[in-house]
Amino acid sequence: MIPTRFFLPIALGLLTITGAVRAESRIGFVNSQRVMNEAPQAAKAKKRIEKDFEKRDQDLQKIAKQLKEMQEALEKGGTTMAESDRRTKEREFGDLNRDFQRKQREFREDLSQRQNEETAAIFDRVNKIIKQIADAEKYDIIFQEAVYASPRIDITDKVIKALIEAPAK
Repeated sequence: MIPTRFFLPIALGLLTITGAVRAESRIGFVNSQRVMNEAPQAAKAKKRIEKDFEKRDQDLQKIAKQLKEMQEALEKGGTTMAESDRRTKEREFGDLNRDFQRKQREFREDLSQRQNEETAAIFDRVNKIIKQIADAEKYDIIFQEAVYASPRIDITDKVIKALIEAPAK
């Protein structure tokens, strides 16, 4: 067993080294969520996505309306219809409903993929700007995720300003 008296000098030495490193280190923090909310590139990407997916969304809304009308017609007139007509209408409803669900699923998958691609492109640009700021201002480390970050080390405003001044190419 090692006597406690040996640990004290080691612990004090480590604290001194840690304190010296901390005094010389420059730490920064970027709030990624705020960057995504305030970056002009994110707003432009959102508008592009909305424009690109607008027609498909309208088509889905038309099919949904058509399905609702078919269902209401079946509920109202289903009891007075001939059995063969009712089955035909139910089959048409089922076919259209399956087609609608398939198109809706594809729409969500395509939209999600596109949003991920746009977000990745924006974060690539953000990371380059963060690297430029880190190099220019001699930061040792910049965090993008933290439970808490002091406003003193928050460089989010600098990143957003750089994004506004130098939009993506």
